[in-house]
Amino acid sequence: MALLEAHDTAEADVPSDARLLQNLNDYTSIAFALIWQRQAIYLAAAVLTAFYVDPTHALVFYFVIVLCELQDVILARRVKALKPHQYREIYTNYYWILLNTVLSSAAICLYAVSVAWKQEAGGHFAPLFFLFAAALFAAMNNHQLVLALAIRLAMYGISFLVIVCTDLWLVRPSLDSYIWLHFFTVIFVMYFLIDCSVVFLKLYRKNLAQLEALRQEHERTKAAYVAKSQFVSTVSHELRTPLTSIKGTLDLVNCGALGELPEKASKLLESAGKNSERLACLIDDVLDLQRIEANEMQYRKEILSVQDLVEDAVNGNQGYASKHNVSLVQDENSDKSLKIQGDHKRLMQIMANMISNAVKFSPDGSRVTVGYERVDAVIRIHVRDRGCGIPDGSEDKIFERFSQLDSSDQRKAPGSGLGMNISRDIATHHDGRIFYESVVDEGTTFYLELPDATES
Repeated sequence: MALLEAHDTAEADVPSDARLLQNLNDYTSIAFALIWQRQAIYLAAAVLTAFYVDPTHALVFYFVIVLCELQDVILARRVKALKPHQYREIYTNYYWILLNTVLSSAAICLYAVSVAWKQEAGGHFAPLFFLFAAALFAAMNNHQLVLALAIRLAMYGISFLVIVCTDLWLVRPSLDSYIWLHFFTVIFVMYFLIDCSVVFLKLYRKNLAQLEALRQEHERTKAAYVAKSQFVSTVSHELRTPLTSIKGTLDLVNCGALGELPEKASKLLESAGKNSERLACLIDDVLDLQRIEANEMQYRKEILSVQDLVEDAVNGNQGYASKHNVSLVQDENSDKSLKIQGDHKRLMQIMANMISNAVKFSPDGSRVTVGYERVDAVIRIHVRDRGCGIPDGSEDKIFERFSQLDSSDQRKAPGSGLGMNISRDIATHHDGRIFYESVVDEGTTFYLELPDATES
């Protein structure tokens, strides 16, 4: 009764399509996972029966139960391939599972009862224990389909009563006989099995409810993420167009195309030009970050000369270094044949981030050097500065999004905190990595390692 009440509370006898498919998948996956454990139990029971009772009896039992197990495997594979919209197939497999449950339960019950009938009254430890083990196994592992569990427990319970009631009928013992003790023990065991079934059923339903809540929360999170992504992308693109116009106008004014400006106006416009450039870089970084999150970053890989890549990076960032009064030079390398495979534009983006960081944190008049070398099976490109260095344990701040080593409002080197995070992602997509070595007050060296493609 308790099991039926739990069933009524949880759901109707036949659940909805989606819930039923979930139950079927859970039921068959457990059945498939425990198949060898069940085979060991059935084989042990058959061997004991053959040795102590009747070999033919044991062989028939084991043959029938193996057929039921094979049918379980076939049904498990069918259920795994089902989709939520396959209404007819879902219910067809559901009823096949119930039918196979009846057959396998009947085989176990007939085995236990027939073995008990071959024994003397009261000497039924083996068949009763086997029934108890089968019922407990069902209570622990068949709660995904309540009707299948109810069928098994009902059939095992009837078998329990048939065995002990047969002894009572044949012997007609007094109430103080141990045969009556067996009867009352069986009643207690049946109650215990039903109680265990209810506990496992409630736990399963609770887990399903939690999974459903997590799924719904996941869907809401996905929807919020999509809305956020669309908003960021739209705003970034909408800002980019007017900002380009503003920046272009400020550049024209600052270069003197519209005539000489008063000193105060010139300083204000120069500051506005620098800030518009910073804003443009921030928008570009946000758009790159958006592409990375959406897995839409495109890479056009080709075989590249390491020498040419490093030269392009040094030449392309000379102006930035000059603004900061820092010398940007390239280390001499005799091996100009080294090659890598990658997207030139994206690798230049990494190089620009590494060089700009080195320049920003270098004192006036210092030098930043860029070079490369082959180390085992990789090409290692380095950017070395003689700046303030990076304290130990700061790797997360260097590579996390929107993170700055110096987050104060008065920091010397402004930035979005996205450059190195984006660089690390680009390096990963090139099967490489980016890391650094640093000594405080002596300088920092950033490394970009990429697979060697010289022999390709």
